[in-house]
Amino acid sequence: MSYSDSGNAWRNDGGAHAYDPYLHPDLFRGVATRRVFAFLIDMVVISVPVILGYLFIAVFGVVTLGIGWALFWLAWPASVVWAIVYYGACIGGPRSATIGMRVMDLELRTWYGAPGYFVLGATHAVLFWVTVSFLSPFVVLVGLFNGRRRLLHDFVLGTVIINNSVRAPVPQAARTY
Repeated sequence: MSYSDSGNAWRNDGGAHAYDPYLHPDLFRGVATRRVFAFLIDMVVISVPVILGYLFIAVFGVVTLGIGWALFWLAWPASVVWAIVYYGACIGGPRSATIGMRVMDLELRTWYGAPGYFVLGATHAVLFWVTVSFLSPFVVLVGLFNGRRRLLHDFVLGTVIINNSVRAPVPQAARTY
């Protein structure tokens, strides 16, 4: 089985992973550290609309003499839906990465090399939050002891986070001199 994406082929023969950390160590160099920073950037991206929504409800409640504050019961579920849609749409997009992952030059791929899709992105986010809630230190420790730097939810979903620039090098511009 092989997968080809824009001319970059990664072989998967005999059921092995498409991304081998021993054959291609550059794919995983620095992924764990950059993944932490990508997560923090994504939390800011997710939090800004949520905070603006809470401020809108607060001001709307003042303007309507308290009646608008009844909308606060929608804010929490709307925040959860927003986060799931954000992760699903970003990972299901053409770059298979959230905004934080793009800034940190990371990309999500399946174990056999295919790009992410909406349901995988949404499930990835939900499973991350569930595993962190119950197994917080274990989720991070798993990533330190495997060559692909996969976390617990990555193993469950069959995903891997790789360096995007190593997988698909950007062509250099032609020199003009």
